Amino acid sequence: MNNAALTDLIIKMADDELIQGHRNSEWTGLGPVMEEDIAFSSMAQDKIGHAWALYRILHENLGGQDPDRFAFIRKEKAFKCSHLVEMPNGSYDFSLMRHFLFDHAETVRYESLRESSFEPFQQLSRKFKGELKYHTLHANAFIMQLSQANEESYARMQSALNDTIALAAGIFEPSAEYEEELMAAGVYPGEAALYHRWLDRIYPVLVKASLNLPEMSTVTPVFGGRKGFHTAYLEPLLKEMGEVFNLDTEANW
Repeated sequence: MNNAALTDLIIKMADDELIQGHRNSEWTGLGPVMEEDIAFSSMAQDKIGHAWALYRILHENLGGQDPDRFAFIRKEKAFKCSHLVEMPNGSYDFSLMRHFLFDHAETVRYESLRESSFEPFQQLSRKFKGELKYHTLHANAFIMQLSQANEESYARMQSALNDTIALAAGIFEPSAEYEEELMAAGVYPGEAALYHRWLDRIYPVLVKASLNLPEMSTVTPVFGGRKGFHTAYLEPLLKEMGEVFNLDTEANW
């Protein structure tokens, strides 16, 4: 197996988790109720922990940098996160819908890695199973609750879904350079397969919530992030994330 192919996939996964975790953390102290402060903070910690575990695999198995340096020193163009996770939190309906769509995508991805030919992926899939179950249960519950609360709440959740679905589809941006090799080696089933599993996973929840999934054949996924082309929101976020670390990059914390 080409180490460059594995490295590419791991960075995409880890960068998504790191940036989504940071966005979730921004709700701490601002949630609509205290329990939601706790929930989003907890899920933020989990996601950043997932990113660190992936960066550690790069470091220990594939000759990559120290995880902290890799997370906090890279320039914007070196990140491979999707546009979905870069977007500002906005109002709670957007953040909740992003949480729902992202966490189900994350779950089907890790489920697919249970039989991966790359042993560290198998280990992570087993390790993260409980956390991902909690994340999707939380997302499902609040999607249901807010979609069925009243007319305004339902309209806002439907609007959030309409605004977010193309960004979320961009999670599954394929790699022309490496994907076939990874699939042939049994590392994972490829982005197209994961995309369809994701749609099968989210559709029943949306139906139960009476939300209308846009006709996906007419939705153009927002690609570019995997190739280093990012929104205007990523660079200031990276500066904020690395502010303390970059005060003294050689310090021992």
